[in-house]
Amino acid sequence: MRFITAILGLLAFGVSASERANVLFIVCDDLNRHVSTSAYQHIKTPVLEALAAAGMTFNRAYCQYPVCGPSRASLLSGLYPQSTGVVDNKVDIRQQRPGTKSMPQVFRENGYWTAHVGKVFHTPRTDPGDVAWNAKGWFPNDELPAVIAALKEFEKAHGSIELRKNRKAWKEARQKAAGLLTSQTPPGHGPSGLRDEQHKDGKNVRQVARWVRDNTHGNKPFFIACGIQKPHVPFLAPNKYFDMYPQSGIQYLPNPDDDWKDIPPSALVKRAEAFGFELGVENDSLRSEYMQAYHACVTFIDTQLKIMFDALKKKGLWDNTIVIFTSDHGYHLGEHYLWGKVSLFEECARVPLIVRVPGLTKAGSQTDAMVEHVDFFPTLAQLCSIPVPGHLQGRSFVPVLSDPDRTFRDDVYTVVSRQTRLGRAIRTKRWRYADWELPGQFELYDLQNDPRELKNLVKDPQYAEVVAQMKKRLAARSQDAGSRRNK
Repeated sequence: MRFITAILGLLAFGVSASERANVLFIVCDDLNRHVSTSAYQHIKTPVLEALAAAGMTFNRAYCQYPVCGPSRASLLSGLYPQSTGVVDNKVDIRQQRPGTKSMPQVFRENGYWTAHVGKVFHTPRTDPGDVAWNAKGWFPNDELPAVIAALKEFEKAHGSIELRKNRKAWKEARQKAAGLLTSQTPPGHGPSGLRDEQHKDGKNVRQVARWVRDNTHGNKPFFIACGIQKPHVPFLAPNKYFDMYPQSGIQYLPNPDDDWKDIPPSALVKRAEAFGFELGVENDSLRSEYMQAYHACVTFIDTQLKIMFDALKKKGLWDNTIVIFTSDHGYHLGEHYLWGKVSLFEECARVPLIVRVPGLTKAGSQTDAMVEHVDFFPTLAQLCSIPVPGHLQGRSFVPVLSDPDRTFRDDVYTVVSRQTRLGRAIRTKRWRYADWELPGQFELYDLQNDPRELKNLVKDPQYAEVVAQMKKRLAARSQDAGSRRNK
């Protein structure tokens, strides 16, 4: 049955089984929906607009866990975090589920030439290596101009930095020269002084373009995963992108002063303190400063994407290449006074998603069908005539690609850890309900009438029936999410 379904997918795609589609899978790091294709009006992302004009935009796509490691483990395995066993950035799925095959490994075993650049799996340590990839690459940023200038002055005065007597002094001098650009607390941000091609993301896309240009995949179809590092901190981008977003023009909706009066304490994430913010206190100048840097990073990566797309077009591969663009999770930029990730709010759980499947997706189409990260693996497997591994918990959303009005999922499921507890949330078309596994720590939001999730309705008697229904849904989803833990 799966084979028949896969062939039907290929026929809809317009190629025979011997001419399977190529795949370009693009996953950004910490990118929220501050892109123009997600109806965010204060950003310039023309390359994504062009991709959306040629494919389908998913308005309600969700990650399974809003932290890099667990999110990518789910995305690349087709399993929920409760079944991967990966609920923090330190755990490797291979330790939790020995023998579980990732998406690129399955593609490689089924005749694809596979490659990646940048951050696809969380770290090189958790990357499966040669069993999954024919080729791979990790690139650093070039040294900052300010640091290079400081190095010349230092060695002129003290001699080589390689001398043992100079190592400590140079480390201090380097940190001083880099200033806020490379600091961890507060997170680094600002114009880098580098050219596009000197940033790791500039190098990533150029490597993909070289693979395409040089026909490195030979006669095989290819599966190339491009891990885009930005807009992960530090928020660095070439100067010209900062010039596009003057701080005086940054716009956002302020938070209510009493925003946290009805939100459970477990929903709080303290990362904002590292950014220099205080819970419940707006700091307009600092918020604008960080948002400027974040937006500069987003437009920088948007510009880089065109290099890969142009390479595919020039090589004549554009019309036989599936393109997926998404993020590992969202990111708070001051909403609810929060910064960063690790929350269950929409800003963290919801991700941008654009899918272009030549011959199947209708140009410029949009869908409100709810999809999850775990659905990507079975979807691509079906499109590429690859047998779907039995361990997958996701579902193929191929039917949505040809019918954007089709209902796909009734709800989506996201979790996040709090010490030994697991905060769990379920979303339907209208509601989000969360349970933090502590007495009285629950949430209910009406996403239709309160999309910013400002009013927690869980204690309102008139919504008691909704709470009961959502609680039942969440329990069922939670049980199912962990059902393949030992399988």
